[in-house]
Amino acid sequence: MNSIWAIGLVAALVSPPDLSAVDGHVAAYLAEASYPGVAVAITKGDRVIATKGYGRDSTGAPLTEHSKMAIASVSKSFTALAVRQLADAGKLDLDRPVRTYLPEFEVADPRGGRITVRHLLEHTSGITDRTFAEKSLPQPDTLDGAVRRAKQATLAADPGAEHRYTNTNYHLAARVVEVVSGENFDDHLRKHVFEPLDMRETVAIDVTPRDLPAGYRTGHGYAYGFSVAVTEPHRFVAGSDGVVTTAADMGKWLAAQGRLRPQEGLGWVRDGRGLRHNGIWFTATAGQLLTSSGYGVAVMANSGVGLGNEGTSQLEDGIADLLDGKVPAQPSSFRLLTDLVLAALTLLSVALGVRALRRPRRWPRPWQVLRFVPVGLLVAAPWLLGLLYGGGRDITFFQLAHYSLPLVVWLGVSSVMNISVAVVRWRR
Repeated sequence: MNSIWAIGLVAALVSPPDLSAVDGHVAAYLAEASYPGVAVAITKGDRVIATKGYGRDSTGAPLTEHSKMAIASVSKSFTALAVRQLADAGKLDLDRPVRTYLPEFEVADPRGGRITVRHLLEHTSGITDRTFAEKSLPQPDTLDGAVRRAKQATLAADPGAEHRYTNTNYHLAARVVEVVSGENFDDHLRKHVFEPLDMRETVAIDVTPRDLPAGYRTGHGYAYGFSVAVTEPHRFVAGSDGVVTTAADMGKWLAAQGRLRPQEGLGWVRDGRGLRHNGIWFTATAGQLLTSSGYGVAVMANSGVGLGNEGTSQLEDGIADLLDGKVPAQPSSFRLLTDLVLAALTLLSVALGVRALRRPRRWPRPWQVLRFVPVGLLVAAPWLLGLLYGGGRDITFFQLAHYSLPLVVWLGVSSVMNISVAVVRWRR
C-alpha cells in the first residue's frame, strides 16, 4: 500500500502542470488589464514547459512564441551575466574601482573614484536619476558617449551606502564589458550569451526606435479605454534595457539559469516568491521570475507602462501560483478607472471654466494667482510623477504623455481654462 502511494506521489510530482488553467488566467488578465497581447515562457528546472503568444500585435496579427518583444530592464540580467562571465574568467574584479577598466570614467564628485563594478550592478554607486537625469539629458549614441556624459553626474550617497535604481549604472557596466573584452557590447552578448544558449531570435540594441530589429512590431500606449500603436520614444538603452527577444528564446534563458547561477543584486531582485526582475518601456512591459519551487516564468506585453499599469508582476505571480497548485488572485487593473476619472476631471474643468467665463465674478486680485496653479502642476508634472510614483526616476514631458495622456490632457485643459478666466477677470 505504501509503495502504491509512493508511486502515485512521484507521478504527481513529475506530471506537467495544467496549462489550460494558465491559458484561462492569461486571457482573463488580457481582458482586465486591456493588454493587446502578451507572450509567455514557462520552465521547470532546465526544461521548457511552454512558450506561447496570446492576443495580437499592432498589425492585428496573432502573437506567437516567435514574435519579437522588448523585455526592457529585464535586459539588466543579461548585462550582469556578461560582467560575471568576465569576472569568472579572471579578466576583471567586481570589487575593483570602475576606473581600473575605464580610466576616463569621472563624475562631478570626488567620491566617484571609489565606485566599483559591483556597485554598478547592485545600483549602489550613488548615482541616481535625481543627481543625473539620464532620460532628460541629450541621449548618447554609444556606450563610450554614455561614459563621457556621466561626467555631469553627482552622487546622492557614498558608493555602496544606498540602493538607488538608475539605468546609468548599467550603461557604465556595459562599457566595462566592451573595454575588457575588446568587443562591441551587442556583439559580445550575441557571441557569449545569446548564441551559447541557442537564443537565435534575440538581439541587443543601442537606441530606440532607431535600432529596433526587422520584424519588431510597434508597441502600444493606452488612453480612455483604447490601446493605440505608438512608437517608443528616442532613448539610449544599451546595457540597461535594450534586449529584444521572443518567448521561445526566453524559455531557453530561464531553463539555463540553473547552470548560470543567478545572484541576488546582480541583475536579479529577491522577493517572497524568488528571484525576479521587471522591465518597463513606454510601449512595452515585461518580467521574469524564478520561483523557490523551481519554476521559471517570463512575460512580455506589447503595452507600455502607465497610470494603472506598472508592469507584469501580477501576471507572473498568478501563473506561478497556478504552477504551484495554488489559486491565484483574480486579475485586477485600475487602468480604465484611472483614465475615466481623469476624463471626468477634464470635462469638469471645461464646464467650470465655461461657467466662469459666462458669469464672471470679480475676485480680489491676489487670489487670481491661484488660477495659475494648474499651469504649475503641468510644468512640474514630470518631476512630481517621477518623485511620487517612480522613487525619484527621471521622465521627460514627452515621455509623460506616453505614460498618461489623459493626465496631460486634464492638466492642459485645466490650465487653459483657468488662464482664460484669470485674464478676463483681471481685465474687468
